[in-house]
Amino acid sequence: MAYFINEDCISCGACAAECPVSCISEGDSIYVIDADACIDCGSCADTCPVGAPSQK
Repeated sequence: MAYFINEDCISCGACAAECPVSCISEGDSIYVIDADACIDCGSCADTCPVGAPSQK
């Protein structure tokens, strides 16, 4: 089950820097996760200061 980033995202980029498969990129207003590339490791959720990434 892939992770997604909710509207709590503050666009700090911490999640993108920690993603081992580089599936997180900056969207229009928040960062987004490519669900097809996500390996469900949880690194993004562990590093996010506001808890924006979560599982669908």
